[in-house]
Amino acid sequence: MTTTKSARELAETYFTAWETGDFDTLRGLLADDVDFVGALGTASGIEEALGGLRGLGQVLEKIDVKARVAEGDEVITWFELRTTVADPAPTANWMHVENGRIARIRVTFDPRGLIAGFEKRQG
Repeated sequence: MTTTKSARELAETYFTAWETGDFDTLRGLLADDVDFVGALGTASGIEEALGGLRGLGQVLEKIDVKARVAEGDEVITWFELRTTVADPAPTANWMHVENGRIARIRVTFDPRGLIAGFEKRQG
């Protein structure tokens, strides 16, 4: 007998895996056709989504979760995104789960600090 993780458990595992750089675990959580829309860009499909997570993961220090609300297949996580290049960014992340995998992700935060931090890092 197999058990499917709840949407809340998937979200918890997703953030832990991203914070620790465990992209193999992340791959197993995402639907092949995952759709991501965020303040810094969009991604269609698992490879693009993992690429975006890896990119931001290069400067990620901590995901400081403040609250998580789950209802059925929907999860909203409110957290501070802490990076090496900017002040903490209060962030809202919504996920939709289908067939035991994360199918849609929407993220919103003020990206100005991160953009400026990336520009300084490259310059």
